Amino acid sequence: MPSVVNSHNEWDPLEEVIVGRVEGAAVPPFDVAVKANTYPRYWDFFERHGGEPFPEELVRAAAADLDELCTVLKGEGVTVRRPEVVDWSRRYETPDFASSGLYGAMPRDFMMVVGNEIIEAPMAWRSRFFEYRAYRELIKDYFQRGARWTAAPKPTMGDELYDADYPIDAVEERHALAAEGRFCTTEFEPCFDAADFTRMGRDIFVQRSQVTNRFGIEWMRRHLGDAYRLQVLRFEDPNPMHMDATFVPIGPGRVLVNPERPCLDLELFRRSGWEILTPPDSLIPADHPLYMSSRWLSMNVLMIDERRVLVEKHEEPTARMFEQLGIRPIRVGFRNFNSFGGSFHCATCDVRRRGELETYFDHGDPA
Repeated sequence: MPSVVNSHNEWDPLEEVIVGRVEGAAVPPFDVAVKANTYPRYWDFFERHGGEPFPEELVRAAAADLDELCTVLKGEGVTVRRPEVVDWSRRYETPDFASSGLYGAMPRDFMMVVGNEIIEAPMAWRSRFFEYRAYRELIKDYFQRGARWTAAPKPTMGDELYDADYPIDAVEERHALAAEGRFCTTEFEPCFDAADFTRMGRDIFVQRSQVTNRFGIEWMRRHLGDAYRLQVLRFEDPNPMHMDATFVPIGPGRVLVNPERPCLDLELFRRSGWEILTPPDSLIPADHPLYMSSRWLSMNVLMIDERRVLVEKHEEPTARMFEQLGIRPIRVGFRNFNSFGGSFHCATCDVRRRGELETYFDHGDPA
């Protein structure tokens, strides 16, 4: 019998997926980590509304987008699971900090599936400390049906995890610091968001970012063991948070690379014969609210298999690119959900894809 949890890459035929929920979403309290990952034009919004529920009209519209996504996935033969609804505006306090929550809308940030194992990420935002609560019943069910279940060490999230002197207001200086490997998170304890990893069979790639530190990367390396190669990729990005709108594999031998955040480590891909593709610019209007993301959510797509992909219905240039590659774009309206910081890849976590663990890269290893 196939495992109820089985996923090795981003493109094998999708059979079961978790789709997030935006109901109960709250504006995160405005601390150094949130400020380092958001744009100055929204800082006043976070300062004024941190800890409050997101405006109800925004939540309703985004929830409708998610419901339509579920309908489309079911129509394509995919089993859909949903997390529980939680009131994320509730205040909580630990011995090290006080905060309120964010949402359960982005399962890709919180969990990573490697083979038959679900790994919970020790995320860096204090507002995401209790995000596991929305997914606990789902993960228990998968465990009881045979899946492996690991929770990475939970960070204390005290002040030591954050660089209080990080020059958040100086964008150009941040660009230089990112090139040096300095971010708002320190190496005090391990932290990472699962969306900073991308799986390509036995090779798993990760970036050091504002929410993923070297300590967290090393924990994952040791946890995965010798069966996998965990490799760090570098990008020209002054504000890195999650890799799935920067570096997106769409099949064996094909990867989308953000032209505004070029990858500095492509030799392995070129040597292995991978096609490196540049996606077209996004059509998201400049005045569309994007509180926690960039307009490059247009490349945050979800592969149903090597020949089918979910694309935001307004992003016609992106859809045409996939058509030219022989991949059928399935257009779904998702612009309202984009305002909450993600698109199709962020809003989902593939639990089961039909496929085996394979190697896609030439490492030049001796025979």
